[in-house]
Amino acid sequence: MATEKNLPFTKQQIEAIIERHPTPFHIYDERAIVDNARRLIRAFAWAPGYTEYFAVKATPNPHLLKLLAGEGFGADCSSLPELVLAERAGVTGERIMFTSNDTPAHEFVKARELGAIINLDDISHIPFLEAACGIPEVISFRYNPGPLRTGGSIIGHPEESKYGFTREQLFEGYRLVRDKGARRFGLHSFIISNELNRGFFVETARMLFELAIELKREMDLRLEFLNLSGGIGIPYRPDQDAVDLEALSAEIKAEYERTIVPAGLHPMKIFMECGRMVTGPYGYLVSRVLHLKNIYKQYVGLDACMANLMRPALYGAYHHITVMGKEGAPRDRVYDVTGSLCENNDKFAIDRALPAIEIGDIVVIHDAGAHGHAMGFNYNGKLRSAELLLRPDGSVKLIRRAETMDDYFATLDVSSL
Repeated sequence: MATEKNLPFTKQQIEAIIERHPTPFHIYDERAIVDNARRLIRAFAWAPGYTEYFAVKATPNPHLLKLLAGEGFGADCSSLPELVLAERAGVTGERIMFTSNDTPAHEFVKARELGAIINLDDISHIPFLEAACGIPEVISFRYNPGPLRTGGSIIGHPEESKYGFTREQLFEGYRLVRDKGARRFGLHSFIISNELNRGFFVETARMLFELAIELKREMDLRLEFLNLSGGIGIPYRPDQDAVDLEALSAEIKAEYERTIVPAGLHPMKIFMECGRMVTGPYGYLVSRVLHLKNIYKQYVGLDACMANLMRPALYGAYHHITVMGKEGAPRDRVYDVTGSLCENNDKFAIDRALPAIEIGDIVVIHDAGAHGHAMGFNYNGKLRSAELLLRPDGSVKLIRRAETMDDYFATLDVSSL
């Protein structure tokens, strides 16, 4: 079943927005994000203490974090700036899950200051954390199952991944932190990204449920929560289907009732930390055609570039493209859609069938609501674009202004030149 690639605005509406906010920019559909967030919460309402910790790295904007916090979401953070973003959005305490790797001491200090749940990536971080700010009462570990599980193209196979404890290290680590005063424990695993097969997540839940039972049986350690993590993908291509959240929830519930309940571990809190599937389908990169080039191939040159959306260049990822006002026109031309960086992989699409394009056309790139603006950079002196929020009443709120050249030069010391 195909996924419809619709837009929350008409050509007339986006032209009016462009008059006030020059292209390129990212725009997010507030109503759709909220509706999707509520659907996720409803789907897992059965789960004891269910909390969705939004992966801040996906779309690190405090306006969006605050919007999601209003729906009961927490924040999954992995750096000091992300912790501060969560704090400024009103998310503190155990509504924050702090999962990082190669972590500086001051970031652990800030996480403890906020009362966040610290989810350690490596057994060597136990003495490091203790020296930095002490062992907290509640602590979690990230598990890497190694060759017991397969991975994907973004994170790779678990045994080749830099993340997490081995199984043996988990047992040793829990003994260490329990001896050092920890009293509440969690377990986490994140081993795949952008996955559309829900069976993978059911298998991860089963793996963690069984580990929880082993920990209770072998060392009398009762986990308080299991963080099933994120990684739920979105249908970037029109011929892909979204993950059925209700079916996924039902299958995880069945595993919970098969394993956790008879083991006497109910209620066991269930957490998740989705990012991409929450905001990804509801953000759009809006750009304008600057140039058309016809040499060995036909090229469409946009005023956006991979500094605005890196995924196609980094992963060869597909993002659907709509040419405003030509939605019903035949896609009878083949183009490479490019940006202006001095890199030949600065392409949003290669050999893409599209309607005939003219200079000045408005081009909208879909599914840019996660890992889009967040992955921006300043190579070639490119400036990061603005972020806009499309409100349910049709108004638009500027939630991040575009960078200026003053911003670009602000960190340079030119006094001695």
